[in-house]
Amino acid sequence: MSSRPIYLDCHATTPIDERVLNAMIPYFTEKFGNAASISHIYGWESEAAVKQARDILATAINANPEEIVFTSGATEANNLAIKGVAEAYFAKGQHIVTVATEHKAVLDPCEYLKSMGFEITVLPVNHDGLIDLEQLEKTLRHDTILVSVMAANNEIGVLQPLDKIGKMCRQKEIIFHTDAAQAIGKIPLDVEALNIDLMSLTAHKVYGPKGIGALYVRRRNPRIKLAAQQHGGGHERGMRSGTLYTPQIVGFGKAVEIAVAEQETENLRLQELRERLWKQLSTLEGIYINGHPQKRLAGNLNISLEGVDGAALSLGLQPMVAVSSGSACSSNNVAPSYVLTALGHSEKLAYASVRFGIGRFNTVEEIDKVAEHFITTVKSLRSASAVSC
Repeated sequence: MSSRPIYLDCHATTPIDERVLNAMIPYFTEKFGNAASISHIYGWESEAAVKQARDILATAINANPEEIVFTSGATEANNLAIKGVAEAYFAKGQHIVTVATEHKAVLDPCEYLKSMGFEITVLPVNHDGLIDLEQLEKTLRHDTILVSVMAANNEIGVLQPLDKIGKMCRQKEIIFHTDAAQAIGKIPLDVEALNIDLMSLTAHKVYGPKGIGALYVRRRNPRIKLAAQQHGGGHERGMRSGTLYTPQIVGFGKAVEIAVAEQETENLRLQELRERLWKQLSTLEGIYINGHPQKRLAGNLNISLEGVDGAALSLGLQPMVAVSSGSACSSNNVAPSYVLTALGHSEKLAYASVRFGIGRFNTVEEIDKVAEHFITTVKSLRSASAVSC
C-alpha cells in the first residue's frame, strides 16, 4: 500500500497516462529522427508522427492542422500570442485588454508590454469570478488590438463566456486570444463557433508530458499575423524556430485524443466526485465555494474557511493529501492568491483556502478519506484556536 499522499492537485499538473507514455517510448529509441530531416526514413517517421499529432489537436478544436504551432508549453504560447500580436499590429494600436484573474503567463507579458509603452486594461471580475460583458464592451476602443481571456481558470475553475467574448471581438475586428491550458480535453472547444483567433494549449494538464504545448493561430477569416519571438531555422511557419520534440508532440496528441474521446463520461464522473466531496465538507460551518458554483471545470473545488489559519491548515492536511493552498507561489514567492483577492476576499480568507483538483485516477474511496481528514483537521485547528483565545 502506497504511503504517498492522495493527489488532488490536477490543476497544477497531472500524472502521465500509461497509454500516452507507451505511445511516446518508440520515439525516444528506434524512431528518434529529426522531423525536419526529410531525406531518410528516420526523418519521415518523425515527420509523420508530428503530422498525426497536429491533426489530432486541430480536430479537437475544429481548426486546420497548419494552424497549430508547437511550443514548449502554454507559457511560451501565451508569450508568443501576446507579444507577437503587439509587435505585428503596433501600427494599428497599442491597447490590450485582459482580466485580473489570468495566469501570470498572460499578466506578466502584458506588464512587460506596458513598460514598452502599450496601454493595458486589466478588467476586474465579479464575486463569482466571471467578467462583466458590458464592462468589457465599454473598454474596447478603436485602437484595441487584442483581448486575452482564459477559458478555464487554473485556481477556481471558472469557465468564461468565450462565445459572447468572441462574438464581441469579431464584430469590432479585435483579435481574441484565450489561454485554454486548463480547458483542452475537459470542455468542448471550437475556434470557429467561438470566434477564437489565438488559443494556447499544453499537454501536462491533460495527462500528457511536461514541456510541450501549442498555439492555435487563425489563418483565414481573418488571417492573424504574429511576430516570431524565437528565431533560427524557420520552423513552425517561421513562428517558432527550434527542432521539434517529437516524443513530446506524440504524447501531446495521444493525451488529447484520449481526453476528447472520454470527455463526456469523465466529466460526469469528476462532477460526481466533486459533489461528493463538497457534500461532506459543507457540513463544516464557515465554508464557502470560490467561483461560480456551476460554470466551472468538473474536477475543480476551491473553498475558503473562516476561523482557520491558512499555514496551519496546509500543514495539517499533510501528509495525507496533496492539494494547493490559498497562496499563489510563483518562483517561491508566497503571497495570498491574487485570484481569490480579485473575488473580494480578504488576505486572511484567501490564505485559508484550498484548491482541490480531482482527476482521472482519483477514486470514491480517496475522496471519502480526504473529506474525513479535512474535516478532522479543520475542527482540530478551530478548537485549538478557541482555546488559545
